[in-house]
Amino acid sequence: MSQEIYISGIGIAPEVLAAVVSRSVEEIEGIASVGVKDLATNLVSMLSARSTAAAPAVETEVVDDQLAITVHLVVFFGYPFKKLAEVVREAVVHAIDAQVGVSVARVDVCIDGLVFPKE
Repeated sequence: MSQEIYISGIGIAPEVLAAVVSRSVEEIEGIASVGVKDLATNLVSMLSARSTAAAPAVETEVVDDQLAITVHLVVFFGYPFKKLAEVVREAVVHAIDAQVGVSVARVDVCIDGLVFPKE
């Protein structure tokens, strides 16, 4: 596990925060995946000694005793980005409040990929 994040007197592993955030976002209509799940990159890393470390799907840091969260997403074509980002922000803030009990300073949404429908 990575270095714990200390906030409001508790230490939380970044992976735990990422799990809470991912779970709250993955069921939102229009979200293809939390983080970039590139099959080709995964196969290369499994079949070779070369490590192709992907960027984390969720990044967290403490700012003035509040969490600042960045969520990386792949979304489906046809869902307006701004509206989707608002829904994601609401879901993340609610999940962190309910599960962790700390305030969220901001939620930055990064749309890193777009999935087009098959024709």
